[in-house]
Amino acid sequence: MTADQYLYEILGREAVDMGPQSPILSVLGTLNPLLWRWAGNRLHSVTPSGSFAKGTPNRSGTDIDLFISLSQETTETLREVYENLFSFIRANGYAPKRQNVSINIRVSAAYDVDLVPAKRQNMMNFDHSLYRRRADTWTKTNVQTHINHVRAGGRQSETRILKLWRTQKGLELPSFYLELTTIDALRGYNGTLSQNVWRVFQYLSSSFVGARVVDPANTNNIISDDLTAAEKNQVKAAADRALLANSWEEIVR
Repeated sequence: MTADQYLYEILGREAVDMGPQSPILSVLGTLNPLLWRWAGNRLHSVTPSGSFAKGTPNRSGTDIDLFISLSQETTETLREVYENLFSFIRANGYAPKRQNVSINIRVSAAYDVDLVPAKRQNMMNFDHSLYRRRADTWTKTNVQTHINHVRAGGRQSETRILKLWRTQKGLELPSFYLELTTIDALRGYNGTLSQNVWRVFQYLSSSFVGARVVDPANTNNIISDDLTAAEKNQVKAAADRALLANSWEEIVR
């Protein structure tokens, strides 16, 4: 089996139905009534975002992100919105886990769901204010811009392999940070799947730690600041080990 055959076999194993009839979308029907009860007329929309919307999910990863858009008339602070949603979800029988900008829950014993509450800034576009729990601050973002950017980058297969590698090696590397890094590392380069992934490992080893990664929806939001220097060096060290591996089986499974 060639390197490309091996990686494509993994992608096949990890494939997720992303069509309009995907079983994963059933979580919308389960959670929508609950979210409407929580937000009432403040709720503007609940839409798939994250990996599912960008075409980069893996079966063994978080199944779907739901972006909860609240009206710009919402009076609570973003921190209060986040904590109120956490408490409400827990009071309704779920076991939520706090993450940086999302709240993770398990739905129907089958799907992991990340809930991302945000406040719409105005009705002219899809810009939102989002709470960042680690820094206890907020940032402006536009998830539709993120989706469009990653889809246009065209590196979904490479990103999915690298997400599996990240998870299997226990690395702290947010998905959007990894998606943007993969696009940057492969800009202007078009090899086979294995060659492309290898090139990303080379980038992670040589350039990742010092690279400044900017949110395409907000140039004031520096995505690369989401990791500490120690966490970035852990990613670099793991990439160094991948480049020294004797086989792809040692790198990702």
